[in-house]
Amino acid sequence: MGLGHVPQEPIRPEGTNPQFQRRQRRRVTSGRLNRNRQGLELAHNQSLGAWGEDLATQWYTDHGYVIVQRNWRCSDGEIDIIAMIEKTLVMCEVKTRATADFGSPALAVGIAKQQRLRKLAGLWLAQNPGNHHAIRFDVAAVVGPREKPLIDIFEAAF
Repeated sequence: MGLGHVPQEPIRPEGTNPQFQRRQRRRVTSGRLNRNRQGLELAHNQSLGAWGEDLATQWYTDHGYVIVQRNWRCSDGEIDIIAMIEKTLVMCEVKTRATADFGSPALAVGIAKQQRLRKLAGLWLAQNPGNHHAIRFDVAAVVGPREKPLIDIFEAAF
């Protein structure tokens, strides 16, 4: 029975640094300090997200939309903004980033998020029947410092 090819030289040459193939471990601060830092980051992200949702809501109202509901939640997730113009119901997902260093925030709305939003829209419509002719899914991408934000609304994004 053959064992396959066995190289003559060792995979890791003798005498090299013994840490060659191991991951380097960073020193971790105490758990309490780490938790406090995570709490601060979470609070910052939540306030940044709320700020982006406020800007997107203002954009919709400035363009003649009526805001039906904000931050509708159920056990399956959340819809950030539900707006209406004429007989079209708009479900909007808002993504906010402090910088565009890693691309547009809209890129964070992938296939899984789109499917989840469609499911959430169906649940919302089941709870709130109405006279809607069409439904549309938008993505609002908010980037930038609070002094001069950049707002992109992708209508009918998916």
